[in-house]
Formats: sequence, structure tokens, C-alpha cells
Amino acid sequence: MQSTDPLLNEGLGMDAKWSTWQLGVLSLLVSLMPLSFTMAGHAKALPSVLLLLAGLALLWRHAATARSYRHAWPVIVVCLLALVYPALNILGHGLGWKQFDRPAHILLYLATAAVFSLPLRMRWIWFGFSLTAILLGTVCIVQHDVLGIARAYGLNGGGWGAIEFAMVLLVLSLLAWIRVLFASSNRLEQGLHVVGAVFAMYGALLTQSRGPLLSFALLLLLLLLFYARRTRHWRRALLLLGAIIAGSVLAGASVDAVVLHRLAAVGPEVATYNHRDDARGAVRERLEMWRTAGHAFLAHPLAGVGIDQFGVYARRQIAAGHANPVIVKYDHPHNEYLGAAATGGIPGLLVLLLTFGVPLGYFARHVHHEGEAVITAALAGLAVVGMYALCALTDNVFYRVMPHSLYFFLVPGLAVLAARLTTQQQVVHHA
Repeated sequence: MQSTDPLLNEGLGMDAKWSTWQLGVLSLLVSLMPLSFTMAGHAKALPSVLLLLAGLALLWRHAATARSYRHAWPVIVVCLLALVYPALNILGHGLGWKQFDRPAHILLYLATAAVFSLPLRMRWIWFGFSLTAILLGTVCIVQHDVLGIARAYGLNGGGWGAIEFAMVLLVLSLLAWIRVLFASSNRLEQGLHVVGAVFAMYGALLTQSRGPLLSFALLLLLLLLFYARRTRHWRRALLLLGAIIAGSVLAGASVDAVVLHRLAAVGPEVATYNHRDDARGAVRERLEMWRTAGHAFLAHPLAGVGIDQFGVYARRQIAAGHANPVIVKYDHPHNEYLGAAATGGIPGLLVLLLTFGVPLGYFARHVHHEGEAVITAALAGLAVVGMYALCALTDNVFYRVMPHSLYFFLVPGLAVLAARLTTQQQVVHHA
């Protein structure tokens, strides 16, 4: 029977305009997006283009989509800030617009987020994400065990992309674990997501990327703690944690304990770091870059040295004898916070903090919702933002297109999804 509530009728009317096959196609396209970010070639842009067209149509014609955006406005606004500030910084420093190529992608993903205001086949999307995790984890296994590549790096970018690729894998693993722990599904679905989570974890281990792995470990522990407190299944959470720890130890031993040696090297490198005489090594070089980035911020606190200009500044410091030559090859300081401060000054750092902090607050407000779908979307958002915020302590998580695109695709999309679900429930309850 048709409701007399105009808001409810409007939402039902919007959904009715999209047929089952159209919603299915859009769901498949969304599920392919994380995979497309990790690939090379022009074909990977097809899902983005199709979702962009659908998103623009929704923003133009459907009031219910606009209502979801209004509900998610804090996240939308900070994403716009992350788009606008680099443009202002580029103008202020008189830089070329090549530096704006990466931030410009944000506008694309703010539009594609509109498709999350539709009743997508979310199970298909989560399936697609886990299948992507299995595929990418398999790629890492082939690279390491068959091709003999010491640090697996995925399908795109070469060795420099190992850290960023590990981040993508571990985000997919966290999303799979969320489905395992909080979604009502049959054993086949559960099994697929477990396999996806494990393959992604193992693939990330083969990248030997310490920062993402440590960040993931903390977030997975918090996720299990939240699960235990919410469901009161403390024994199940402890058993799962024990199984994950045991599996991780065995997996680490199977790759010659290289990751363990890299982790053990952190302390000695920190203790022996010397700006002038001993700055060689992954950790020491980071410390030298951080010191140089700090000097850049102190010297240019209001506007920084300019977007993507850290490498230029560091090489000038090396030439002047103020920085160690070991960092001459680096164009970013391997710390997103220091990088934002050095290149964008106080405003740049503030924009970055808002880019992480506002979505964290938004998703945290939805995580205690009674609906399973809302909780899943909120936890997924928290996992993505948390992973990036922690990894940003040891790497520039937005410096390359792959991790930058994944963040600004998922965070606005999940925010709009949570908004659609909550506003829809409010309208139904009101009716």
C-alpha cells in the first residue's frame, strides 16, 4: 500500500526508477573499483567513468540523493577542502598545475559517491572486494615465490609501490573481517571473506612493509575488541585472535623471517641515527627526512614550501650542507603529517587533520546503530580512515594515485551509504 508520507514515496519512487539489472551493474562497477586502482592501463578508468555518469545523473535529478549528501555533509566538506587547498597553494606559490592532477581526482569520487545513495547489492560489493583481495594476494605470492621478487608490489608501480600496495591489501582485509564478524551470512559467504582476509594479510606480509602491518595489527585488535564488547562473545574473539597470531607467526617464518628482521632493526637504527655521519638505512633516512620537513615547516609556517615541493627543498638543503645527501632521491618525507606541514604550512596540516578527524567522528556516531547494514558501513569507514591515519605516521599515504583514490572513493561513498540507510530508516519509522 502506498504511504501518505511524501518523503517515503519520494525515496521509493527513486528506487523504482532503477531496475534490478541497473542496480546490479552499478554494484559490480563499485566492486571493481579497488581492483582498478591497483592496475595500469586506460581500461581501468571505465568503471570510474560509468559511475561518474550515474552519479551526476543522481545529483541532478534525485532529491533523495541530495538528502543523503546533506546528511553526510561533514565528510563531503572536508573532502572539498582537500581539493580546494592544494589549488590555492599552487596558485600562491606560482606552481604548475601538474601538481593538481592527484587532488583533482577527489571531485570525481565526490560525484561517484552518489551511487551509494541507491539500494545497491551490497553483498555483491563486499564479495567483489574479497575476491579482489584474493586476486591481489595471489599476485604477491606469485611475485615472491615464483618470480623471486623480494618485496611484492602488485600489478602497478614497481618496487616503489610496495608500501602503498600493502595499504590497499590491508584495507581490503579489514573490510573482509568486518563482514565475517558483523554480517549475517551463510558459511559459504563467511568462508569467502575469511579467505579474502587471509590472502590480503599474507600478500601484505610479502611486501615487507612494516608501517602498514603494524597499523593493521592495532586496528584488527580494536575491531575484535569492539566485536567482543558488542556481542559478548569474548571467548570467540580470543580464539580468533589466537588463530590470527599463530597464523601470522607461521607466515612470517615461511618468508625467512625477513619482516621480523626489519622490525627488529627499527630500534638499533633509531639509536644510532646521526644527522651528519650515520643516516643510511630505511629508518635513519626517514628520521633525516622528518628533520628536514620540520625545518621546512618552521621556515615557512604559513604556506609551506609548496605542494609536492619537499624534494626540491630537501635538495637545496643538501646543497647548502644542512641535510644529509642520503635523502637526495626522495620527493616526500615519508610522513603525511610532516609532509602536509612542510608543503602546506599550518593550513595544509589543518586540512589533513580534518580529512582524517571529521570522517572518524562521523562514522563513530553511526557505529552503535542498531541496524546491521549501518554498523557495517560505519565500521568499514572507521577501518579505512584509521588505516590511513596510522600509516600516515610513517609514509605519505596520499602522495601516489593508488592509495589516494582508494581513500577518496571509499570514505565519501561509505558516508553517503550510512546517510542513506539512516535517513531511510527514519522516514520508514516516521511513516
